[in-house]
Amino acid sequence: MRLLLAQAPFRDTFGYSMPPPGLLRLGGELLRRGIPVELEDLAFRQARGELANGSLLCESAARRLLRRGEHEVIGLSVMGATLPAALEITRRLRELRPGARLLLGGPGTTGVEERVLERFPWIDAVVRGEAEATLPELLEHLESGAELTGVAGVSWRDEAGRPRREPDRAPMADLGQLAPYAWELLPPLADYKAISGESEGLVPLDSGRGCVYDCSFCTIGRFWSRRSRCLPAPRLVEEVHALTGIEGARNAYLCHDIFGADRDQAVEFCEGLLARGVRPWECRARVDHLDAELVELMGRAGCYRVLLGVESAAPEVRRRANKGQRDELDVLAVVERLGRAGIRPILSLILGLPGEGEAELEASLALVARAALVTDVVISLHLPNPQPGCGLKEEIGSQARPVEGIPPDMAFGCGETAPERALIEAHPDLFSTWALPPGEPAELRALARLAEGFPELIARWPRSWEVLRRLRGATHRALFEELEAVGLSLPELAAREGDELLDDVLAWEEAVLSLDGARTSAPTAPEAGELVASRARLVESRHDLLDVARRLAAGEELERRASPTLVALTPVAGGVRSDRVAADVGRVLALVDPPRPRAELEARHPGIGPALDALGRAGLITPTAAPRTSTSRSTAETP
Repeated sequence: MRLLLAQAPFRDTFGYSMPPPGLLRLGGELLRRGIPVELEDLAFRQARGELANGSLLCESAARRLLRRGEHEVIGLSVMGATLPAALEITRRLRELRPGARLLLGGPGTTGVEERVLERFPWIDAVVRGEAEATLPELLEHLESGAELTGVAGVSWRDEAGRPRREPDRAPMADLGQLAPYAWELLPPLADYKAISGESEGLVPLDSGRGCVYDCSFCTIGRFWSRRSRCLPAPRLVEEVHALTGIEGARNAYLCHDIFGADRDQAVEFCEGLLARGVRPWECRARVDHLDAELVELMGRAGCYRVLLGVESAAPEVRRRANKGQRDELDVLAVVERLGRAGIRPILSLILGLPGEGEAELEASLALVARAALVTDVVISLHLPNPQPGCGLKEEIGSQARPVEGIPPDMAFGCGETAPERALIEAHPDLFSTWALPPGEPAELRALARLAEGFPELIARWPRSWEVLRRLRGATHRALFEELEAVGLSLPELAAREGDELLDDVLAWEEAVLSLDGARTSAPTAPEAGELVASRARLVESRHDLLDVARRLAAGEELERRASPTLVALTPVAGGVRSDRVAADVGRVLALVDPPRPRAELEARHPGIGPALDALGRAGLITPTAAPRTSTSRSTAETP
């Protein structure tokens, strides 16, 4: 039987910058078994403008699938957010090709399989859990004309129209037996990167499956029957290295949600990369799985970013969400050790979980604000959506409702067309992914604005924010809402204070922002015939800015005594480095901004050569091929 498997469409830049690893792996298994299969990524087609927009999106997607050929079986892989689109696409497929068997799979059907079969008669079956073994057996039954009785892992409709649920299929015991990815069945990775503009070259790898936890806001644990398995470390090392042969691939994105849960596998993977050759990679992990020794090893093995599901700083909120973490867990200590290892943490928290009051909310805001003082972090704040198949849906789902003006975090870029919205409104129990916990709409909107705006403030001005907050004696939420109310930016509000320390810290951070993202190269000592250029921008301050930063990160009181300081800001990979420098260093840096020939400098300033060499080794100056126009003359410049 000819088979076509497709990913349902969605409008999410991060998602459509990468091909779906689950389909690639499943396609590889079917090919290995000799089963003819084709893959289609409708999200990619939507992003590329190959599908109609608006209300015609789903019909356009259905017609595109039919143009792929005469397939007897068509299956759509869905998340909760793409289930409405998949149902509308398959409805159109049933009208346009009545004889095709239509299947759904993926975590988007978790907990609602029987209701889907009851209410949408054009769906023939739902594949639950892993499909590598289930789908070939299902296809055998369809080809022979047999019913699906006994096909483990399948929910289906019998001849009387009644939903039938077969027993769960045991998860694959050894992920080392997984087939290679069927890269040839989807567009080249470079095409994905071209439409999204994503420059990191992230490539998702099916590095493990499942989760033993049952967090109330997540369906993953239940979808995988609360079992977790990792790809064997040697196999994962091989797959990371194989990316070097794919155009557009640079960094590996390990998709398993709990890297480090199997600590032995994590250690073996890192050691394997160190032995075979380090490649850049990022992962997702729980805070309580990252001990100091593992983090240090991860950094040496090429890990540069980790997404941490923190959810809340309040232990009582985490307990109610069934997070399964110790109350005394020190999130900041893990953030700090990641920073020391050169790994950038992404802290993901959920605002408005059941049990969260003002004190608990403030604790979460204070945690992420403090983390931004400790190291370079990314803050990601969300509101909860009680998806079907998770504990939160069971707890509050009957009271949850969509709120106008608040797009759901778990369904970003989905459910936007009229047919999808009609399904969402008609079946709120199936599509609670678009709902929010019960509460006053005004308060939920305030939380949504906080979730959207607070991370950017903290990312841009973490120290200025904290100094201003201390001056005001305000909570994080109160200061944020004051900014909203007066309609000013943080620098504008800070300028009203007339505080010298705040002014100095703000000037420093604004200078850092002006350099952040600047292209950098490895420091090199300039040769005699070369032009010499400063790589640093000088900032003069009435206070010791680096000591201020240290005290803020430690939560200490600030000293307001005058301590004039000269700071050199240098673009480096991943950010800007700040160094306290002496006045004579500042004078040398000023001499080479704009660039000057080294020979001329040595002629006009006898004995300057060793200083140039030392500053080159320190990364503060570098040779340059041609003169440039300076955009940041230092106040310390001397003739």
